[in-house]
This record gives sequence, structure tokens and C-alpha cells, in this order.
Amino acid sequence: MASSMGGMFPGQQTSGSHPSGGPGAPGQSGLLPGSSVNRGSAGNTLVDDLEASFEACFASLVSQDYVNGTDQEEIRTGVEQCIQKFLDVARQTECFFLQKRLQLSVQKPEQLEKEDVSELRNELQRKEMLIQKHLTKIHHWQQVLEDINVQHKKPTELPQGPLAFLEQASANIPAPMKPN
Repeated sequence: MASSMGGMFPGQQTSGSHPSGGPGAPGQSGLLPGSSVNRGSAGNTLVDDLEASFEACFASLVSQDYVNGTDQEEIRTGVEQCIQKFLDVARQTECFFLQKRLQLSVQKPEQLEKEDVSELRNELQRKEMLIQKHLTKIHHWQQVLEDINVQHKKPTELPQGPLAFLEQASANIPAPMKPN
């Protein structure tokens, strides 16, 4: 993994890269517009720039200047600039990792296949767990429905309520005879 991050940190050369060619040659850090070769701030990496721009986004949102400010347009412009800088650095970082992934696919294609197989296994395992979870819920609700059905059948067989027993007992008593 450390070799795949070559060129992200200043003074490092990508392992397996070919120094022949200009800044646009594959494997060179010059492919990134924000690489350490092209940035004015010496010693910064893409990760440092990404972190700094992320912090600047939050700082611009909670800054006392913006909270107490009255010019909404100025506040909006400042926040938009911070967010745009963060998005630009995020794109550069994504580009860097995509380039490293491309280099890895050329140098070690079997590694990508192993990653794909691993991802598919993880996905299958996750889906199996999800199916088991749903089956457990289905069995629970089937049991609840069966319990409800049993409860509905019992009232027809057995008397229900406080006076039901008296009504059933009085139904078995013969009616009194009327005098003629």
C-alpha cells in the first residue's frame, strides 16, 4: 500500500514509475495539477491541502466575522470560495488515487481480481445476513398471526365474558310449566 502512495508525499518517487518523459508521462506526480511539483506551498501534500481546505470550510461557517457580518453577499461568496477550493482538492485527491489504481492494474492485474472476488464475497455474506434477518422477522410475524388465529377460534368454543357461564348454565335449565 505504501508503494501505491508514492508521489503523494514530497521527495518520494513512485515505485515502478519510469522517469522518462515529461510531466505528463504515466507514473509521474506531474499528472496532478495539485501535486507537490506544481504547488506553491512547499512541503504540502494533497492530504494536507484537503485537510486544510476542509477546516477552512468549517471555519468560514462558524467565523465570528460571518456571524456578526451584515453583508450577506460577501458571506456567501467567502463560503462558496472555501467550498469550491475543498471540492477542487478533493477532485485532485480522487484523481491521484485513480491514477495509482490504474498503475496497479497494469503492474499487478491479479491484485484487482483478488479485490473484486473479496468484494463479491463480502457482498454475498452481507446479503445472506440480510436474508436471515428477514426470515427471522417473517417467522416471528407468522407466529404472531398463528397466535391471533388460535385466539379467534377459542372464543367460539369456550364461553367468554363474566356472564357467559351463567347464560350457558341457564340455557340447560328447563322452562317452568304454565298452569292450565
